[in-house]
This record gives sequence, C-alpha cells and structure tokens, in this order.
Amino acid sequence: MPKRILVVEDNDLNRKLFCDVLKAKGFETEPVADGELAVNAARAFAPDLVIMDIQLPNISGLDLISAFKADQSLSDAPILAVTAYAGKGDEERIRDAGAEGYLSKPVSINPFMSAVNKLLGG
Repeated sequence: MPKRILVVEDNDLNRKLFCDVLKAKGFETEPVADGELAVNAARAFAPDLVIMDIQLPNISGLDLISAFKADQSLSDAPILAVTAYAGKGDEERIRDAGAEGYLSKPVSINPFMSAVNKLLGG
C-alpha cells in the first residue's frame, strides 16, 4: 500500500510539482491549497507525512503545525516544512512548533526526496 502524503501549499505550481514528483515515486498524494482546510483534509486523508508550506494566506504554517501536533488523530504524522522565506531563527521556530523536517525554497528534487524518505523511515 503506498504511503499517503498531504501537500499543503498555496502556490499552484509548487503544489503540482510536489504532487507530481511524489506520485512518480509511487506515493499517494492529497493536495490542499487553503491552509484553513488542511486539518479537516488531513483527518479525512490520514496521511503518513505532511508537507507544509509555512507562508500561507489566512493562517500561518506554524499555527497549522501546532494544530496538527495537538490533534490526536494527526499528531503521529511527521511534518516536512518548506518555506521561501528562510530567515535567521526560522528553522528553530519551525522545529519548535513540531515540524520534524525543514527545507527552504527553491527545493531541488534530490534533497526533497531525501527528506521525504527520511521522515517516512525509508
């Protein structure tokens, strides 16, 4: 059974790229463009991994990470945070919120897949 990955990314091109790469590697993906819908989408999809953009409209990716980790049905799924705005201290804040992995954009395919496989225990 393929591993399930929820992709929370408001940028259409990035969301499509992440999903296409993951599908090509045999993963099942669920794209979510709106962070406010992410928790309910995750509950319905039951992901093995969440890829989370940090810069989302209406809700912070950091707040979403905290919400996922506070939700008993979602807290076990590791989170790979991706952000285009990597400033000093950002990685620490993101990891403190509960993300197990971190990548800054632009994301290259090999480091992206390495991070995904590492978080899935592969």
